Amino acid sequence: MLTDTVIKNAKPDDKPRKLADEKSLFLYITPSGGKLWRMQYRFEGKQKLLALGIYPEITLADARERRDAARKLLANGADPGAVKKAQKAAGRERAANSFEVVAREWFEMWKADKAESHSSKVIARLEKDIFPWLGGSPIVEITAPIVLEVLRRIEGRGVIETAHRAKENISQVMRYAIATGRAERDPCPDLRGALQVYRGKNFASITDPVEVGRLLRAIAGYPGTPAVCAALRLAPLVFVRPGELRAAKWADIDFERGEWRYLVTKTKTEHLVPLARQAAAILQGLHPLTGAGEWVFPNVRPGRPMSNATLNRALQTLGYDTKTEMTSHGFRAMARTLLAEELRFPPEVIEHQLAHSVPDALGTAYNRTKYLKDRREMMQAWADYLDKLKAGAEVIPIRA
Repeated sequence: MLTDTVIKNAKPDDKPRKLADEKSLFLYITPSGGKLWRMQYRFEGKQKLLALGIYPEITLADARERRDAARKLLANGADPGAVKKAQKAAGRERAANSFEVVAREWFEMWKADKAESHSSKVIARLEKDIFPWLGGSPIVEITAPIVLEVLRRIEGRGVIETAHRAKENISQVMRYAIATGRAERDPCPDLRGALQVYRGKNFASITDPVEVGRLLRAIAGYPGTPAVCAALRLAPLVFVRPGELRAAKWADIDFERGEWRYLVTKTKTEHLVPLARQAAAILQGLHPLTGAGEWVFPNVRPGRPMSNATLNRALQTLGYDTKTEMTSHGFRAMARTLLAEELRFPPEVIEHQLAHSVPDALGTAYNRTKYLKDRREMMQAWADYLDKLKAGAEVIPIRA
């Protein structure tokens, strides 16, 4: 039998040599000094050799344990070499089908028709809150308790909404794995009721006509750059999503027709905004300053549109708390409320102008030209109404 001392002091020769241990185990010493554990055995009448590791990473005791395990396989009628190959192949398959590998594959497919502002948040959530604890796990072995442990970590930071969104993303990845044959079921539905309830918050918005008038007067006196001033004055008139306003392009604006056409970032559908005279005048006044470029509201950095935070910072400069009083997204709620309650326009006309999905009797979810005549009238009536509020005049509700 070999000893650690004999192995440590063994020197290489010009030719490979063997140092035998008991039960077919031996140390193979190469001319370059490598020391490799090997085991000879016979299976189905054939002489075979099994590699058991490299010394000193695999000690003498480790090598004997591996040899004994191989002998047990032989006693049970299995080929130790074939079992080792199968285990390696299974390990490679597990690595190839880990949650992170499948999730990144899903993300590349999923993000194709999503806005960059949205997809960037999803991959950041995966990388920050999910991959560190779930990424290396074989996707087929992920269970509800494992997912819940990950979500509990997020809940522990007090960000309940993020925990729910993470659960949704995990479920999307699991369903993709099922569709591609790498998992059998999604464990996320089993977690129904396991997370703290998230009660969503609406965007802060001013809907009282008198307060709207004060806001409009404050906007009129905003001491910012021409582009920011124009964007801030245009926001209540067109009430589009802030990301769509800041990314407006001159190529999409038709002054002759009084229209602004663009692709809705949330649904990837084309939207049409009829421009009231007041909105068109703001854009025409800005055109000599930024019309030579691509963006209506360019960033100070060349080649980019205005920052996401610019309009909210402008409102803060005017003294408005964007968490509790008014946010740039709040112009949509302002218009939706006052167009219905004060100007009495039909809900379906308002919702179409907001680019919301409004299924009709024919099943049409959204049509950019539907109610277009009514929408043109509504946008002009809305602009005239805002002018009166800004002037502080008494406004008499009208029926469209």
